[in-house]
Amino acid sequence: MITKEMTIGSVVRNNPAAVEVLFSFGMGCVGCPSAQAETLEEACLVHGLNIDTLMTALNNKA
Repeated sequence: MITKEMTIGSVVRNNPAAVEVLFSFGMGCVGCPSAQAETLEEACLVHGLNIDTLMTALNNKA
């Protein structure tokens, strides 16, 4: 299960299918260095996204 406290780096490493979901939400920063330590919740705040919607999509794909 993917949680909002997980970093983008750990999500992508452990769930490669998550990349497609993150891209579909406009998170093209999946490979950038700062994303490796940024949590999903922090990324949603930066991108103005709803964390619950992202979490549902990620966990449905994982």
